[in-house]
Amino acid sequence: MTSTHLEPSDLDRPGSGRLAHAPSDHPPVPPGKVGVLVANLGTPDATDYWSMRRYLSEFLSDKRVVDYSAWLWQPLLQLVILSKRPFASGKAYRGIWNTEKDESPLLTITRDQTRKIAEGLHEVYGDDVVVDFCMRYGNPSTNSVLRRLQAQGCERILFFPLYPQYAGPTTATANDQAFRTLMTLNWQPAFRTVPAYFAHPDYLDALANSVREAYAAEASRPELLVASYHGVPKRYLMQGDPYHCQCQKTTRLLKERLGWKDDDIVTAFQSKFGPEEWVGPATVDHVAELARQGTKHIAVISPAFSSDCVETLEEINEEIKESFEAAGGERFTYIPCLNDRDDHIKALLAVARNELSGWL
Repeated sequence: MTSTHLEPSDLDRPGSGRLAHAPSDHPPVPPGKVGVLVANLGTPDATDYWSMRRYLSEFLSDKRVVDYSAWLWQPLLQLVILSKRPFASGKAYRGIWNTEKDESPLLTITRDQTRKIAEGLHEVYGDDVVVDFCMRYGNPSTNSVLRRLQAQGCERILFFPLYPQYAGPTTATANDQAFRTLMTLNWQPAFRTVPAYFAHPDYLDALANSVREAYAAEASRPELLVASYHGVPKRYLMQGDPYHCQCQKTTRLLKERLGWKDDDIVTAFQSKFGPEEWVGPATVDHVAELARQGTKHIAVISPAFSSDCVETLEEINEEIKESFEAAGGERFTYIPCLNDRDDHIKALLAVARNELSGWL
């Protein structure tokens, strides 16, 4: 069995992409490389109505996100929801927008993470690896970046959705979008997807370090840490999606890493959308109940988000904070996502290197 990997002797001259024994009209073939494609949720291109509408339409039309029948859902989405929601969402994004680069924080952070991952992998593998990033919704699209990697000679691609816990509306839909592109390619690269990594020791170390640092910076210790995860309909759990269980286990593993007692940390879920029952408790309601019960100081962390985004910077640090304070809470500490912290990048590199085994 012959390998498709090109050796220098197979080429007419280094970097030419021309096979030594091929006819003159043969298409150029770049030397074989391994690609690592980092994937995140997505971002609107801007905060105006039409940019927000395009983004929300793509997001909320995804059957992994909202799995109602199209004949029922699409008229409601296009005629009712998207006539109003882009205004509210645009306002939320404007409150956190990176005005210097004119882009969302998620895009800025994902780019920074990718650059550091690339630097770390290049130290080990040199130019044999090409690292890039894409978004499931919005730009840069999964399709465009996968094709770019292939054009750069990537015959093998490791697809890395930045979701510590697996869920159908996050990891699975990111994989789906990559597979859709593969279905259109005449020459498909070998393809691997990164599984959930919430239990990886380096990830847990980074998560615990971020908590210790945040607590050390406070004048008084928070009475409780709320681990707030993005929610999903309860129906998903009952149908076998492991996300809820993996979130609960993340909280337990973090608690053990910190050496804390059971009542030092609680799990909650945010971002409920639609009328059906979601997994709970709902963060926005739970923090208010904590305040009514006499809790004065809480900290909130988001272990399901690898990068700060509108759900953390606006929803947690504004809406959920306001709910806590309105109910009598006095001090609210938001612990940022791991973003491009060095210990987080170390964890992501360890996961990537493990999944690259046998290729590099």
